[in-house]
Amino acid sequence: MAAAIGNFFRRSLRRSGRREGKEETSTAENPSQVPQGKPGEWSPLLCSAGQFFFEYLVVVSLKKMSDGRYEPKITYQFPKRENLLKGQKEEEERLLQAIPLFCFPDGNNWAPVTEFPSETFSFVLTNVDGSRKIGYCRRLLPSGRGVRLPEVFCIISCLGCFGLFSKGLRESPFPAPGKSVTIKSFIPDSGTELIELTRPLDAHLEHVEFQALLQRLSPHLILHIFASAVLERRLIFLAQELSVLSQCIHAVAALLYPFTWAHTYIPVVPECLLDTVCCPTPFMVGIQMRHLERVLDQPMEEALIVDLCEGKIIRAVGDEEEILPIKLQNEVLTSLTRHNNNNNIHTPEQLNALVSEAFVQFFVRAVGHYSSHIKWTKNGSGTFQERAFCKAITSKTSRRFVKKFVKTNMFSLFIEEAEKSRIPQEAYFQRKITEYHEQKKHRRDS
Repeated sequence: MAAAIGNFFRRSLRRSGRREGKEETSTAENPSQVPQGKPGEWSPLLCSAGQFFFEYLVVVSLKKMSDGRYEPKITYQFPKRENLLKGQKEEEERLLQAIPLFCFPDGNNWAPVTEFPSETFSFVLTNVDGSRKIGYCRRLLPSGRGVRLPEVFCIISCLGCFGLFSKGLRESPFPAPGKSVTIKSFIPDSGTELIELTRPLDAHLEHVEFQALLQRLSPHLILHIFASAVLERRLIFLAQELSVLSQCIHAVAALLYPFTWAHTYIPVVPECLLDTVCCPTPFMVGIQMRHLERVLDQPMEEALIVDLCEGKIIRAVGDEEEILPIKLQNEVLTSLTRHNNNNNIHTPEQLNALVSEAFVQFFVRAVGHYSSHIKWTKNGSGTFQERAFCKAITSKTSRRFVKKFVKTNMFSLFIEEAEKSRIPQEAYFQRKITEYHEQKKHRRDS
């Protein structure tokens, strides 16, 4: 089963860019090329067009096998799918096979206990079309007496909004950005409770808790990690707790906004998939600390390995300090240090907005002039003028960085979307670009 799940997972190891100098891959390796909407392909039912909170609610329990080990199995599933096309049924079966593995990524060595610290974490599965499903998990010891095994309640959704899911939800209409939804608690034996939840106004802050990252890493180390992620390198994060791994990796991915990590992305790697670190393509993965020696023994290529327990980098390429333009790097560093020192006076929502703003401004300053270098034809199609775009940057260090950044998949995918319409896809990012240019004009005129 592990081999089948591994193949299901590795189908999206890399999404290739279409720009000059990029190697094209086959459809099997490039989900962005898979045609969508054909009979037999996966089609979300409860989550059609992002209308509802979840696709599945499952309970995963540990079942004792004949060899004495425990294997995770789905013991409850809602809803049960019926009348699926062959392709949909096969995709669903692969999904349902993968879920238990990610609910119990620790392996098969379990024993009944009387006490178990409950924890909340999440994982990500990638579909053949490159879209992602997120598993929101609550692992706990079921009520009862005597020794027993932990189980996991898992919600599978195509929506990334950890703050809402962590409160506990029924199938409900998903609120618009900035709007609220009132739900009923469905925790057994707790009675009926009405809870009002508000969706963040800016979508890029829906699935992030930067506080978890700032509590474990210094601003300098966060900048090194960001620099590696921007150039789409291999990143490995280590921690004891599943919750720490998922929170911190989601936070690192969110630092890239308005760009999106388009490669292998596994916030919590199951034990049977540890060979993922041997992959020659970019990845961002989280691994439990007890597997450190096994990871270091793997024949991996250059990677940044981050210890979230000790707040240090175990292995680095060595040039992380030199990747980002020094002036822009120092501005982000100053902002991070200021927010870190004042962490106690910010709510989590305020801190998320302030930290995100620092990195958004980095991209505004570095590549915010991109729209000025898209040449539009009469029929409305656009073509990005890469050479003119890079040449327009006056700072040598910034130009050197941008020349590398434009070769990444995340930049190519962003530009491909920008070339489709004059209306910006990321309105928040565009608003920040406009504000920046208005401020520059005001300073020149004053």
